[in-house]
Amino acid sequence: MLSITKSMALHGLEGFLIDVQVDISSGMPSWDVVGLPDVSVKESKERVRTAIKNSGYELFSRKIVVNLAPANIKKEGSIFDLPIAVGILKSLEVITQNQNDDILMIGELSLNGSLNPINGALPICIEAKKQGIKKIILPKQNEKEASIIAGMEIFGASDLNEVVKYLNG
Repeated sequence: MLSITKSMALHGLEGFLIDVQVDISSGMPSWDVVGLPDVSVKESKERVRTAIKNSGYELFSRKIVVNLAPANIKKEGSIFDLPIAVGILKSLEVITQNQNDDILMIGELSLNGSLNPINGALPICIEAKKQGIKKIILPKQNEKEASIIAGMEIFGASDLNEVVKYLNG
């Protein structure tokens, strides 16, 4: 099943919306990340897989393909962990609400499922607002910084389970 979540890549202070597309299917178990990811993004598969498992969700051996679109923009850092995990949980129908397509997500996952603070939250929020995004989910530690942007709904989460509860309403 295909799911799409939104995130953002920064190049300097310029932000680019990224569609994190996740497809899970039967077949030879594998995990591929495509769309010009750097090494830290490719390493996300181990953080995300372990965080999902340690948050209490079953992630059986399946074929998982993560596409970070558009493919011509380089993606760097661990901020894509959260949108990848949410995309997987949407594909597995753990997250059942489809009303979250307009929410931008950024965050690095710990192996226990907690969210670590990230660098660049404020410029990401500024760029997201410029591009019409009105809701952002990010690590709790970045919430105060992000909340200075008026007119945006900011949800600071401590862990993956909080994000799932928020998205499921």
